[in-house]
Amino acid sequence: MMKARTATFAALLLAGCATTPSKTSADVSRDQARAVHDRLLVLDTHLDTPMHFQRPGWDFGAPHDPATDLVQVDMVRMEAGDLDGGFFVIYTDQGPLTGQGYADALAFARARSDLIDSTLAKYPERIVPVTTAEEARAAAAQDKLIAFKSIENSYPLGLDLSHMKEFYDRGVRLMGPVHGANNQFADSATDDPHWNGLSSLGRQWLAEANRLGIVVDASHASDAAFDQMLALSTAPLLLSHSSARWAHDAPRNLDDARIRALAAKGGAICVSTIYLSDMHLEGERAELFEQYEHMESMTPAQQADLARRWRALDAEQPLWDADFETYMEQVLHVIDVAGVDHVCFAGDWDGGGGVTGFNDISALPLVTQRLLDAGYSEADLAKMWGGNVLRIVAAAQAAAE
Repeated sequence: MMKARTATFAALLLAGCATTPSKTSADVSRDQARAVHDRLLVLDTHLDTPMHFQRPGWDFGAPHDPATDLVQVDMVRMEAGDLDGGFFVIYTDQGPLTGQGYADALAFARARSDLIDSTLAKYPERIVPVTTAEEARAAAAQDKLIAFKSIENSYPLGLDLSHMKEFYDRGVRLMGPVHGANNQFADSATDDPHWNGLSSLGRQWLAEANRLGIVVDASHASDAAFDQMLALSTAPLLLSHSSARWAHDAPRNLDDARIRALAAKGGAICVSTIYLSDMHLEGERAELFEQYEHMESMTPAQQADLARRWRALDAEQPLWDADFETYMEQVLHVIDVAGVDHVCFAGDWDGGGGVTGFNDISALPLVTQRLLDAGYSEADLAKMWGGNVLRIVAAAQAAAE
């Protein structure tokens, strides 16, 4: 598969990555690692980039300068060979657990799904919506980018599980029950227990996901909810963007025993860059993050000013006290715990992810280089970068009724 269709941009992005780690391996050169990376099918299971799709003056198909734009994923960087595709997220803020709250959230989720569709439709020769592993591989073979859809937080479904079939018909193939606060389906990892795991409706949600062939995403779920989903699901679970509690003791992260249990049942953890330290989300950063989540209401000049202020704050106090070395220590640990058949990758790009030295998808070949240095084969990397995700997608669909 030929991925380097925009080699000029690839060279520009890699050469211009000001925070690339200074340490260079003596075992595998950057060029050698890049050659391997270009041959791989590289997927990310959690891309929050759709939040940018309706920004005034913003174009998913154009390159964006990190100095003046905070986006971490665009099609130019994808086409440069760093990322072949992944799951584009329908994320909805959680409001009140009421009829009106559910109705408002459902309307938003439908609109976000439509926005993803309309944006991708602008580039039919460059990116392809897919719903199966076979379609993903076929798109890659045709040198096209790959776009699955996912739902982060099933809150918009309200109390009516028939909406799961609606979103399945809209192309959703990965869905998580909960986000940062408890909802009608499950307890969140970052909230006090209410259901002690899944609610009764949450168990029905899980059964319906299995019936439809939707991959169950356990990221953001509490430990108890994770345990129950793992025990009850008829198909392997995926953690679409989670870190290891070994690296940082945060409830949002997964402990080694649960990572082993996930692997034992055929699932995979897509290792993220988030919660490798405490999150600095106070003061000016909180203000900027609030603005970031509503950039669709800002003019291009206001967007550029937000990026300037964000980058200035990064120089004083990054969002995370972690860097590329911290991230790779975690990755190598998770591989040791789970095995190469049960690891995948998701930086939480455009959703708060990225650490010093690993700031956007143009840095993905650095991970390939480090894994080759550690002795992992190209076949191992093929599993972790995309093969394991497609295996789980296929397994969920095979187990569907």
